[in-house]
Amino acid sequence: MAIEPDTKDWTWVLQRPCTECGTDVTPYAPSAIPAMMDGALRRWMAVLRRPDAAQRPDGSTWSPLEYAAHVSDVCRVFTDRLALLLREQDPTFPDWDQDAAAVDGRYAERSSDEVAGELAQRAKKVSAAFAGVPLDQWDRAGLRSNGSPFTVRTLGQYFAHDVLHHLHDVDG
Repeated sequence: MAIEPDTKDWTWVLQRPCTECGTDVTPYAPSAIPAMMDGALRRWMAVLRRPDAAQRPDGSTWSPLEYAAHVSDVCRVFTDRLALLLREQDPTFPDWDQDAAAVDGRYAERSSDEVAGELAQRAKKVSAAFAGVPLDQWDRAGLRSNGSPFTVRTLGQYFAHDVLHHLHDVDG
């Protein structure tokens, strides 16, 4: 069985705790992203050291390795989106098809060591990007291609949920 594309709109997690993973991102400020990412990265590294990290729990669910590769790409995408928010006035984020990225990036064929190294590098970069945003820039606004509004603050919150939710997905 193939992995079904995720077509859910997860922006509701910006108003209330996630009903699936329990994460409440409403108190997160951009300056909190580095500490969140540091803790999450340690947990992701432990997940990638599991002997069964590359095994899918069933035919329709990514393996922990694939989820980690996805989170690595999420770090890259959010670094780019944050830069766009800070560089342009009211930008619209380019589309990103996470399911196509999984196929194109050959997530299932990668090694845990490769994904761990890439994830660590990208986590450091996204953390530094959020840490470097001055307080007076946290309300800079932009739109996702579907029209969902984001600010620097809510982009960080949405990012935090994605990272932490997928840790929940893999029991990390």
